[in-house]
Amino acid sequence: MSARPLTLARSLVLVTAGAALAGCGLLGPGSVPAADVEEQVTSELTELVGQAPDDVSCPEDLPAEEGAAITCVLSAGGETIDVEVTAASVDGSDVQLDIQVADAVNE
Repeated sequence: MSARPLTLARSLVLVTAGAALAGCGLLGPGSVPAADVEEQVTSELTELVGQAPDDVSCPEDLPAEEGAAITCVLSAGGETIDVEVTAASVDGSDVQLDIQVADAVNE
């Protein structure tokens, strides 16, 4: 019996990463553009796993308020995983993100 190859999506289950978005084009009274969050999630998870996801999509901008959170969707190898992104801390235009990959794979 052959083992199923480990896909990026499956290898990310239960991964937590921290990322800082320094001066990353905060919008208006304080939000991080969804595109910047997507880029940071992609970068952090690629660094952790050594393989880039096919896509990361965030539905909205992340309010630059401590504790604010959005759920993005990571796609890899035909699978999708929810990725919870939280503004762990905010100091002026510096936003520290907490990135948590869901523990369930949606196939």
